[in-house]
Amino acid sequence: MPTLRALSKVSYRDFNESFFAQRRLRRHARTWSVLAFGVGAVISGEFTGWNPGLIEGGFGGLLVATLVVSVMYVAMCASLAEMASAMPFAGNAYAFGRAALGPWGGFVAGLSQNVTTILMSAVIVVQIGETLAPALSRLAGLSLPEPLLWAVLYALFAGINIYGVVLFFRVAVLLAFAAVAVLAVFWFEALPFFELHLALNTPARLGGTPWLPNGFVGIAWALPFAIWFYVAIEQVPMAAEETHEPARVLPRALLYGMLILVVAAMLTLILNSGVSPGAVGVGSAKEPLLLGFLAVLVYHIPYGVLPFLFLIGGLASFHTAIYAFGRAIYVQSRAGYLPAELSLTHRTRQTPHRAILAGTLFGYALALVIHLAPGDSAVSLVLINMSVFSALISYVLTMLSYVMLARNHPQMKRPFASPLGATGAITALLIAAAAILLLFANPVYRSGLYGCAAILLGGVVYFTLRRRYRLIRSPEETFALELEQARAVEAAASPRMVEP
Repeated sequence: MPTLRALSKVSYRDFNESFFAQRRLRRHARTWSVLAFGVGAVISGEFTGWNPGLIEGGFGGLLVATLVVSVMYVAMCASLAEMASAMPFAGNAYAFGRAALGPWGGFVAGLSQNVTTILMSAVIVVQIGETLAPALSRLAGLSLPEPLLWAVLYALFAGINIYGVVLFFRVAVLLAFAAVAVLAVFWFEALPFFELHLALNTPARLGGTPWLPNGFVGIAWALPFAIWFYVAIEQVPMAAEETHEPARVLPRALLYGMLILVVAAMLTLILNSGVSPGAVGVGSAKEPLLLGFLAVLVYHIPYGVLPFLFLIGGLASFHTAIYAFGRAIYVQSRAGYLPAELSLTHRTRQTPHRAILAGTLFGYALALVIHLAPGDSAVSLVLINMSVFSALISYVLTMLSYVMLARNHPQMKRPFASPLGATGAITALLIAAAAILLLFANPVYRSGLYGCAAILLGGVVYFTLRRRYRLIRSPEETFALELEQARAVEAAASPRMVEP
């Protein structure tokens, strides 16, 4: 029977330059493009997905949960900005985990990132379908099944992503700015209508209060929905190999993007909760921002137009989610953790078309399976909890990577240094780890978490049995191996040095 030590071993295959020549990406983006990519990746979380937290935790519970996760994301983005400047590879979580934690740590971090991005695309396309299907029926008399709309949306935006990085970023900038403009209009119009008693109208259970209707446990139940305000901002470093001057651009995009999103999350939470019909109605709505618009703008904008304004946020994030899972699959395939054929880029467009198509098929199939399963009315909520769970696993491993790199490789060149240092990374790590445990506080979504864990476990088994002897010296692997060699040389020169 193989020992644990034997199972942990990996080996590499050698390839010539033509292998990587067939897997090149094209540089195009600068600061504004990457900033728009980061904001657009998250912005649908301000339009919908966060509001069930009002039912689970009440206005006060969701507010506390949002403040806590805001601290986590600010600290995490500062750490990501430092690592992305030092390792400007498209691998993101996988690259950072590989450099700090070895092949297994890198694989699990990358796998959880892959699952998160694919799940996010499924969540968002389901949410878009829930709005688009009735709008088309009302305006054009078209009664289209939601799975058909999902297929059309996946095909359209996968096509845009495959066509080329220039078109991708242009559409990303357009959709991100349009989504922020829609939110700004809502904030401006909703401010005179805000009433605190409406935000506090969630019925309290025994022992609850208007601020915490489900007590302190409601804060835990609200946590995944608060995370939905920010999840996906960590995708920004994925644009590293398609960005000019990534060591300068990526930290700016991460930190400025996070600032924009904190403001957007707080304004949306407070103002959308405090307009008619209040937290109890907004919390149970499929389109909370649309409900808010109906309360404050119904006399200014035709009713038939409002659903299409609401869709802008979802389209912005869906567009970027396809980019994200395409790059996430591409980089791990290029390094041999997944079949190398998936990392081939288009001969003329230089986009990872095979990775994009693979992620598209997997995301659509996952949404369809959950949709057809018994109790499919909560499909988007189950998918939200699954994607948040996998995201938190990648956060824990990424922040642990920061701490280990700071400890073991202090001389590594870092063009940008996190102002929060290891303290910020440890803070984000502890909050993310606590959030993983708290996700299981609500039994309603527990089965989805087990399903996500099963997907991750299946990936680990696949790597153990099929891929660990087929790794490739990709840019991320080469960088990590050079770090390991430098540390070995340093250890040999300092015999009194204690290995961790």
